[in-house]
Amino acid sequence: MSRPVLIVAVLALVAAAASGTTLYLVQADAAAPPDMSEQQRISREKFFGTAEELPPIEKGQEMRPRW
Repeated sequence: MSRPVLIVAVLALVAAAASGTTLYLVQADAAAPPDMSEQQRISREKFFGTAEELPPIEKGQEMRPRW
């Protein structure tokens, strides 16, 4: 076996091992989503807002800021 072929084979083996490890770790993390406590959920909603839709815009109301 020539030297370039050996180098390419080793690089392919390392790449396959790295991608396999990455897939394993991603699946292990996604299997158990953490549950938020009630206090964490309230804090999150206060900071980010709720997932509810915004009320419709009334007739004549503008969308631009009042500067």
